[in-house]
Amino acid sequence: MTAHAASTARALDTRPARPPAMPANVLTIALRELRDAVRSRWFLLYTLAFAALGLGVSYVSALGSGGAGLSGFGRTTAGLVNLVLLVVPLMALTAGAGSIASDRERGILAYLLAQPVSRFEVLLGKYFGLAGALLACLCLGVGACALVLALKGEATRPAAMLWLVGLAFGLSLGMLSLGMLVSVLARRASVAVGTAIFLWLALVFVSDLGLMAGALAFRLRIETLFALATANPLQVFKFWSLHSADATLDVLGPAGLYAVDTFGDHVVWLFTSVLAAWAVVPLAIAAVIFSRRAPV
Repeated sequence: MTAHAASTARALDTRPARPPAMPANVLTIALRELRDAVRSRWFLLYTLAFAALGLGVSYVSALGSGGAGLSGFGRTTAGLVNLVLLVVPLMALTAGAGSIASDRERGILAYLLAQPVSRFEVLLGKYFGLAGALLACLCLGVGACALVLALKGEATRPAAMLWLVGLAFGLSLGMLSLGMLVSVLARRASVAVGTAIFLWLALVFVSDLGLMAGALAFRLRIETLFALATANPLQVFKFWSLHSADATLDVLGPAGLYAVDTFGDHVVWLFTSVLAAWAVVPLAIAAVIFSRRAPV
């Protein structure tokens, strides 16, 4: 029995004989998952990598003598958006993919489910705990970038930084849900993590290249191109972050221009719905599958 399983079991066993309320169990598992995630190597490595890359972006941007490469859109924020698109999905996918599969492989999951908790509580608690760890990682990384800009005397916009963290966190929730779905389906942690990395490559690189190739080869209509682009949460994050930063319209690309022209100010609700769907739907499917599968 590992320290993670034992401490979680002790926290649950100290409750009354009658089954405790679901929020209490979810909170107990989430706090334990958050504590273990913060202490783990992946959290440390991802936080250091994200902060280091963000510091590099901030330093290079600060050398540009306060340049605003786009209309109302700073170079630092533009660099951070691209950094989030690459790093955050990988962090969330691999964290979610290793949650259930690794516990199943080590025998922790069977012991945990023997406690007075339901499978849905275990899944939800792990999700909230990992989400908290991802939020902490984002705050540390973006906060370090803002600190460097402030120390170099560059004009910083705290509201813009907080908004970027919020959008990145929304993207990470969707990727975390997808990773947990992979973790529920996989029997081995190595398979789950490998699948998560494949999905990351598909979402980050293959989708962009596929859209470009499809638009040229099949002469896709702009409506079809926009529908395919919004199916990818990474594209939605990019559209939303650029649109909210008041960037010039040509930066949004043809799909982004179509969204702004068609939906106007309501495009924000469209972006919200897409990111919310990516956060809820994979997690709901994972909960259904997890409730019907044996723990081992």
